[in-house]
Amino acid sequence: MGFYPKAIERLVTELGKLPGIGEKTAQRLAFHLIDAPAEEIEGLSNALLNVKDKIRLCPECFSITDGDRCDVCADPNRNRRVICVVQSTKDIFAIEKTREYNGLYHVLHGVISPLEGIGPQDIKAKELLLRIGENDIEEVIMATNPTPEGEATAMYLGNLISPLGVKVTRLAKGIPIGADVEYIDEITLIKAFEGRNTI
Repeated sequence: MGFYPKAIERLVTELGKLPGIGEKTAQRLAFHLIDAPAEEIEGLSNALLNVKDKIRLCPECFSITDGDRCDVCADPNRNRRVICVVQSTKDIFAIEKTREYNGLYHVLHGVISPLEGIGPQDIKAKELLLRIGENDIEEVIMATNPTPEGEATAMYLGNLISPLGVKVTRLAKGIPIGADVEYIDEITLIKAFEGRNTI
C-alpha cells in the first residue's frame, strides 16, 4: 500500500488475514472502523478478546464451548448411544439447524490427508475410539465431507470401529433438492444411484 498512515496499513493488513476478506473489503472495513464511535470499537475489541479468552474445546466431543462442556454434551435429553463424527464445529451448527438429529457429536478437527502430512494422529481419531470404548455406543454416523480426504477418513475410522460391534453409517449422498439431473456431475449421479431408496 504505502500511501496510508502506518496504523491504517496495519489494520488493513490484519483485516485482510480474515477468510473471505480481500484488500478492498479490508480497506472498507478499516475506514468504517475509523469513522465508528469509540464505544463501538471498544465493544468489538472486547468481544474479540473475550472470545479468545473464554472459548475452549469441550472435553467430551471437542466442539467449542464457553462452559465446562458444550450445550449438546450437557443436554440430558440427547441420545447418548449415537455419535455423529464431523470435521469441524461449523458442521455441528449446520446439522443442528435441521432439528432432525438428537445424538452426540465428535469433532475430528480435520481429515486424514497424506499429501498434506496429516495422519490419524493429527486428528481426534484416538479420542473417538476411546470414547466409543468407554460408553455404550450403538451407532457412529460418519458426516465428513464427501471429498477424497473425507471419504478416506470415514473409511479408515469405519474399519477401526466396526470390529468393536458398533454400527457405522455414512450420510447419504446424491442429488440436492431443487437440482436438475442434466446439470449434476457424474460422481454425484453415481452416488445417488448407489444410495437410492424405496418409495
